[in-house]
Amino acid sequence: MRNFYMHLGKILIIAFLFVFSFHAFAQTPETKPVKVAVLVPLYLDSAFNGTTYKLGNNNLPKYILPGLEFYNGVMLAVDSLQKEKQQLEVMIHDTKSKDKSLNLLLVEPEIAEASFIIGSFTTKEELKKVADFAALKNIPLISATYPNDGGVTATPNLVIINPTLPTHVEGVYKYVQRNYSLDNVILVRRKSDPMDKYITDMIRDAAKKYSSLSLKMKYVELSDAFNQHELISQLDSTKKNIIIGATLNETFAGNIVRTLSSIKTSYESTAVGMPTWDNMRELARPDTKGIEVIYSTPYGYQRSDKFLARLAATYRSKYNGRASDMVFKGYETMFHFTKLYLKHGASFITNLSDKDFKIVNEYDVQPTRTSKQSTATDYLENKKLYFVKKMDGVIKSIN
Repeated sequence: MRNFYMHLGKILIIAFLFVFSFHAFAQTPETKPVKVAVLVPLYLDSAFNGTTYKLGNNNLPKYILPGLEFYNGVMLAVDSLQKEKQQLEVMIHDTKSKDKSLNLLLVEPEIAEASFIIGSFTTKEELKKVADFAALKNIPLISATYPNDGGVTATPNLVIINPTLPTHVEGVYKYVQRNYSLDNVILVRRKSDPMDKYITDMIRDAAKKYSSLSLKMKYVELSDAFNQHELISQLDSTKKNIIIGATLNETFAGNIVRTLSSIKTSYESTAVGMPTWDNMRELARPDTKGIEVIYSTPYGYQRSDKFLARLAATYRSKYNGRASDMVFKGYETMFHFTKLYLKHGASFITNLSDKDFKIVNEYDVQPTRTSKQSTATDYLENKKLYFVKKMDGVIKSIN
């Protein structure tokens, strides 16, 4: 572990030097390179006094890791593109710089001249601010990580890679309809919770929209700390029980899976959750074992994939650490969309579902309207979902 943090410290130093550099390669006087601006939360001011790394070998705050790993993935993709001798300039900017706020960053001439922008944002406010800037300058903006739409409207050059919650919820309904229509399907939500009601209402809308295949579903409202028998009474011992957890609340989700685990020998059950169920600690507890949990994700990363295995090996060799999904996201976003821009140029934004440069994931980018009354595109959204089956913390399959 000590060696890993020592390596991360070196990585941050490289990042510090890179952020304030303008890197260009493989240019000729006859061609104009594609310019990619990457906005990423590196928190370099938290790690440096001037150019001196100050965190030591065993002290790297967790909040730094996602941005750092995304950055490392981007740089691995830059290495791959450089080997292809692509006409490219890459500009990395720290969105958490204390010396240069996002407002000041967006007046930088080099960002206004970017061919497109890749953003890894941490707040809806950041996404909205950069989206407004990109719309003003007519620059495509690829939002690679959460948050999703951030309240953005009338910005058809914003590309959201992570599908929004309505897309996930509709996808969950279609998945259950397609795979479990003959089973005992129960939707469970918390009483009087606005978000759970919002999710439930979207499920009801999906049921009306996709009514060609009958899906009988019971809707059950429970208190936060419900008695297990309240849920058990809804189950059927003669059928498979599919329990849709219409909640983002970790404690409530844990209670659902815990209840199903306690009776797994008497009732065959599967819990279907929301995308936030991916990293819920509650679902890793010993008393939730033996229950298959299914949830949706836009990223179908499987460690057995040959390309990801090679990328992980390269990362391990270079950084002495394990490549996370953020590393894969950084690599895939940088490589895939840069190759698309190199191929399509000015028509890049209308060819975002081109599969020629697929790394691991497919993208199904479609115009999205946030209001039923709206006729204009508010943003472009990736509608492709993968469904993860997990049991006891171990991924069984992704389809």
